[in-house]
Order: sequence, then structure tokens, then C-alpha cells
Amino acid sequence: MSSGEHATNGITLHDVQAGPAHAPLAILLHGFGDFWWGWRRQIGPLTAAGFRVVAPDQRGYNLSEKPIGLKAYDLDTLAADIVGLAKAYGREKFILIGHDFGGLVGWWIASRYPQHVERFVAINSFHPQVLVPYWRKSPTQFLRNIYMGFYQIPWLPEAVLRMKNFALMRQLYIRSGRPGIFSQSDLDRYQKTWSKPGAMTGMINWYRAMRRKPHIENLRIAVPTMVIWGNKDFYLEKGLAEASLDLCDDGRAVWIENGTHFVHLEEPEIVNRALIDFLKA
Repeated sequence: MSSGEHATNGITLHDVQAGPAHAPLAILLHGFGDFWWGWRRQIGPLTAAGFRVVAPDQRGYNLSEKPIGLKAYDLDTLAADIVGLAKAYGREKFILIGHDFGGLVGWWIASRYPQHVERFVAINSFHPQVLVPYWRKSPTQFLRNIYMGFYQIPWLPEAVLRMKNFALMRQLYIRSGRPGIFSQSDLDRYQKTWSKPGAMTGMINWYRAMRRKPHIENLRIAVPTMVIWGNKDFYLEKGLAEASLDLCDDGRAVWIENGTHFVHLEEPEIVNRALIDFLKA
């Protein structure tokens, strides 16, 4: 495995790469608060299965650039980053795997740029367009997402999340997964990335920019799509996955009963087998 930087869409993204240079390209997109290391249990198995794996730190995160302003973080911009990253590797087509907010970017790419996506996998992530309609019929999901309103406030969320050496951020991770899935050394590693200049604002700007969500003409997903879902997700109800699959022409699901929001870290053997079987089908 090696790391590097690539220019794309007017910024520079840091990423790690593994696998044969000319193998099918699989791009892995991390979620909120994470960085490339969130895929540590997938990179090796996917490489061994014959894929060229690229896991970027997305804009605003870790070693990648952290531009200022909400326009720099809307879904069209985030999607263009990844299409440009694939082109930096000399590829017009690629496989896409996304978790959490990285999955939202993946859904958007599959909607906007289906000609570039061979297959798409969303792990505990939903199509951005289903959230508000789902809120209307599920007050419990709306309450689970009330923190999104807090993130819209200028500067205060960053201050709160930094308090006491990122104590709340650390608790959010602990609460999101099974007991013991994140060690203290894991959380220290995450905290090091959260502490980088501009990182907290960049991360939260992903949420702030959601209210600028660009219009999309056709919501249908023509790309073959698989959703992998931990059914014990604290933040997201299974109905969001089902609503997203309803938009897919060729969609399927793997439900993992005891998995949580971080099911790919908790059940890597099940998740990796599902990924490889789907990507090689």
C-alpha cells in the first residue's frame, strides 16, 4: 500500500492506493469524521481479490485540502472530486463503495455520472433525495437527525465538538458502533485528523451544504447497486435503505442483523465476501 496526492476539481486530495495498477479500479469513500483508514479492513481483501483500491481523504478531511465556503462542499462538487480522481488514475469507469456520508456522495455520483460507474455499494447510507420525504412519515428518524439542524449554526458546532479534547466526537464514535469496536488508540488516531487546521469546519460544512443540494432531473439509479446495512444503526432506520433501493433499476440488499452503523468494521468477513461476490458477478 502506498499514498500520494492527486489534483482533481481544483483541489488536491490525499489518498492511499493498493493493488495492481491495471486492475479494475475501486474507489472507497469514507463517512463523517473518518478518513481513508476507515477502510482498513476492506483494502487488503479487495486487493487480494484483484482490484486496484484507492481510498481518498475526501475534501475537508485529514491530509486533503480544506477549501473555505459552503459551495465547496455541495454534492455536485464532492461528486466531481471523485470523477476527477478516477481520471487522475487514467480511468473513465470505476467501482464505487461508500459508507455514511461517503455513501451519499456515491449515490449522487451514480445518479449524476452513471456512465462512469460500473457498480456501486452503499454501506449504511441512503440516497440524499429520500431523506426529507422519509422524515415526513417517520418522526423517529427526524428526531435521530435533529443534530443536523445544530450543524447549520456558524462556528458553535466546531467549538462544542472540540471541547475537552474532542470528548463528544469520541463519544459519538463509541456510541455508533458495538462496544469495543473503537479502541482508545483508534480514537486517538481519529482525533489527530480532527485537530488539523480547518478540519472541523470542513467536516461540518458537508452538512451545512446539504441545504444547497443541487436539483437532479432523474432520481433513478441505472447502475447495479448493492446496499449493505447494519440493522442496529443508532442513527439511520432501515426504511431509508428501502426507500433508496426503490430508486434502483438493479438493486439488492444485504441486511446484517447485529451490525451497527460501522458494520464494515464489525463484520468484515461478511461485508468483504458480499462486496467481492457482487463486484465479480
